[in-house]
Amino acid sequence: MCRTLIFNFIICLITFSSCSNNKKTPTHKDSDTLIVNNDSILKILKTIHASAKAKQLDSLFKNKAKAGRFNGVVLIAQEGQIIYEFASGYSNIKTKDSLTKNSVFQLASTSKTLTAAAILLLKDQGKLKLTDTLQKYFPNFPYPNITIQNLLTHRSGLGNYLYFGEPYCDDKYCYNGKILNNNTLLGMMMNEKPARCFPPNKKFQYCNTNYALLASIVEKISSMNFSDFMQKNIFNPLGMKNTFVRTSSNYNANSKTATVGHTPFFKIEENEYADAVVGDKGVYSTVEDLFLWDQALYSNKLLKQQTIKEAFTGYSNEHSGKRNYGYGWRLLDNGHNDKIVYHNGWWHGYNSLFFRRPSDRTTIIILSNKDNRSIYQIQDIVAILNPYSKEINVEQ
Repeated sequence: MCRTLIFNFIICLITFSSCSNNKKTPTHKDSDTLIVNNDSILKILKTIHASAKAKQLDSLFKNKAKAGRFNGVVLIAQEGQIIYEFASGYSNIKTKDSLTKNSVFQLASTSKTLTAAAILLLKDQGKLKLTDTLQKYFPNFPYPNITIQNLLTHRSGLGNYLYFGEPYCDDKYCYNGKILNNNTLLGMMMNEKPARCFPPNKKFQYCNTNYALLASIVEKISSMNFSDFMQKNIFNPLGMKNTFVRTSSNYNANSKTATVGHTPFFKIEENEYADAVVGDKGVYSTVEDLFLWDQALYSNKLLKQQTIKEAFTGYSNEHSGKRNYGYGWRLLDNGHNDKIVYHNGWWHGYNSLFFRRPSDRTTIIILSNKDNRSIYQIQDIVAILNPYSKEINVEQ
C-alpha cells in the first residue's frame, strides 16, 4: 500500500465538494481559509518533492518486503506532511490476517517517550518536581537520594528488574502469589532490596526499572491506574484513538486490530515474564497515532514548549556533544540545527523506531511484529529524504 498526501488531498477535495447535504455550509471566510491551507500544503509538498520521494520509498520498501526483510507498517513525513505509508506482511501468521495502516503494535521501549510525557505533564501542572526523591511518594523505598530526574535520564544506579526480578518469581511469573506488575515490582524492591549498580547520578545506564517506577509515580500522584491516566490525559486529548496501555482487560477489547509478535522465523512469541509491567513498555499504538504524538511536540497542545525543550536536552553525557539521553528521548546532537530526537524499542517479537529531525520536521515511524533489528538501519530512507544528510546511526 503506497499512499501520498497528494492523493489524499485530492480525495478530500472531491469529498468536500460533493457533500452538499452537510448541515453546516462553510462561510466565505471558512472557504477562504480552506483554500489558503490547501494551497499551503500543496506548496510544501511540491517544494520537498514529495511525489518523487514517495516513489523511491515505495520501491525501497516493496523490495524489502519481497525479499522477506519487512513485516510491518511505516509512515514517513517531512515538513509536517505525510508523504508515504506502507504496510506489508501478517498481523498473525496463524490466521494470515494482513497488516494495515491501522494495525496496532506493542511499542516496547518507544513507550518511554509517552511515560516521560506523563511525568512532564504532572510537572507542568505543579503536581511534582523533578528534584523530588522517590521517598516522597514511597516512604519505604530502600534506595535514598534517587530523584525523578535520575529516573528520566537513566542515572538512578538501580538494577534492571528484567534481570534481578526473575529469581524471585515462580513459573507463573508471580511474586508472592501475585502476577509481576508495577505494584508487585515495587513490593519486590522494598522486600528483597536487590543490589543497585552504582550511587545515584554517578553515570548513565539505560534501565527499564526507571520507567516502570515513573509509571508507579504517575499512579500515586493521580490516584488512577497508569492505563486510565494515559487514556484520559494524553491519548484522548491528542486524538490517539487506537492507542492504549495494555492491561488484561483492554487488550482483549482491542484485539481486533492488535497484532501478535513473532520470532525472526515467524513463530508466535508467547506471553512471558514481566509482560504486565508497564511504563518501560506496554503502550500499543499505530503509525498514524504516533504521528499525532509527533506533531503535538511542535505545539503547546500537551506540554509547554519550554518543557519540550528540556526533554530534548541531553543529560546522560554518554558521548559529550553527540550521543545523549533527555527525558524519555535518545538524542544525536552535534550542536547544530540537525539534532536527531528518537527512540527505538524491542520486546517479544516487536520492533519499533520513532525518528524525528525537528530542523525539517522529518518523521520516520516503523513498527514491526516480526523480530527484525534491521528496521533501525534507516540511512537509505534518510538519503531519499535528504541526499545531503550525513550518515546517521540510530541502532541503539
